[in-house]
Amino acid sequence: MSESTPAAQVADAPGPPAPVRTRRPLRADLIAVGVALVVLAAATAVGLYYNRPGSGVVIYAQAPPLFAVWLPHVGPGSVFAVVIAFAVVAWGPTLVARLSWRRALAAGYLASVAWTFSLAMVDGWARGFTGRLTTRDEYLHEVPGITDIPRMLREFSARILDFQPHSWTTHVSGHPPGATLVFVWLDRLGLHGGAWASTLVVLVGGLVAVAVPATVSLLGRPDAARVVLPFAVLSPAAVWMGVSADGLFAGVTATGVALLALAAAGFAAGRRYAAPAALAAGALLGFGIFLSYGLVLLGLIVLAVAVLGRQWIAAALALAAAMGVVAAFAVAGFWWLDGYHLVVERYYQGIATLRPYPYWVWADLAAVAVAAGPALIAATRRGATEVFLPKPRWASLRDPVVLIGLTAVLTIVAADVSGLSKAEVERIWLPFVAWLLPMTALLPFPARRWWLAGQAATALAVNHLLLTSW
Repeated sequence: MSESTPAAQVADAPGPPAPVRTRRPLRADLIAVGVALVVLAAATAVGLYYNRPGSGVVIYAQAPPLFAVWLPHVGPGSVFAVVIAFAVVAWGPTLVARLSWRRALAAGYLASVAWTFSLAMVDGWARGFTGRLTTRDEYLHEVPGITDIPRMLREFSARILDFQPHSWTTHVSGHPPGATLVFVWLDRLGLHGGAWASTLVVLVGGLVAVAVPATVSLLGRPDAARVVLPFAVLSPAAVWMGVSADGLFAGVTATGVALLALAAAGFAAGRRYAAPAALAAGALLGFGIFLSYGLVLLGLIVLAVAVLGRQWIAAALALAAAMGVVAAFAVAGFWWLDGYHLVVERYYQGIATLRPYPYWVWADLAAVAVAAGPALIAATRRGATEVFLPKPRWASLRDPVVLIGLTAVLTIVAADVSGLSKAEVERIWLPFVAWLLPMTALLPFPARRWWLAGQAATALAVNHLLLTSW
């Protein structure tokens, strides 16, 4: 991303910390976190009650509301994870303020990858990294049998429903073919097996730590972007970024959104890269809905970025490129809507029929709160307060920090009430949780390191007390 853009030039000036409205009391932030903890405790208690023999209710989550098992443990990554967390909390905000914007983003990316990998290695090399994507429910289970990609695309929909001789395995059937194609292409490049697949997921997932703050900067808040960057690095969501394919989905789509913001800034400044950036954004976002059906909801965040960028030619080019991806898949034999309707049917052929919606519709929010961490809960409270309390201030929605963050909240709510994600949302909603991060710029300057420490402590506690399943 060129430093010749106006946003990049402003971001390169260290300047003062991002201005935040410190009149909002810390007490209200702590109350918001406390309420989230109460909901989490209730989801745990009710879930454990349902897990008792003879309860008559099946939730398929041994450590509710998370899809994990209780297993206190340490591993090769434990020391490294603690060291990285301490370093980011102690020096991250200062370093980000002093470095040039390009170097700050590069440092953030490397720190994010190191943090994610160290958390994965808490579970060990095989159990936490190389073996995660090789189980019979995962994508790599099907890769050896896919020898003809065009035929796979033509026949993909016919193999979605369960209880057929050639039904796809759980994750392949539950997603459009783009997700499987990524791992097939990796295999075709000679990068076989779980180690390479997991490496790809971590490397691409790490792009979230670049894409989200870069988007905020390009939309006119370079000061806020420097605040967001350490929070994008030290995220509890990294527990599931390393390694579930949803981490890869988050990295791909976040990069697409950032490219759209880059295109908007480029058109405003008359840069030559603007049109190619818009087309690349559309291609990535279009491919995103072929990674996971639920990612169509990211259209709300894309629309928010387009409105903030105020360059509709960039949005039009991106839309054209996205439609080109849809057309390419259709010509190859896969129609997205057919796949979606079949996957909903497949969803209710399995445990989704047994998992109770009245429990998961609120327990899912407790699960995603763990992946978001206390800082994002407090930041979300501040974002909502900026707009709605004590009286509506719609002008706040012109700020990308607020509009993008609250749009992400709306996206999560829409995904929740749909009932198509009962449990496991701590990984499924990773692409949505990423866009809550801009609101961390609303946290008051004196407390930011404490909130960063809270993020690290959440991730370390989850990873060392539980064995997550993805």
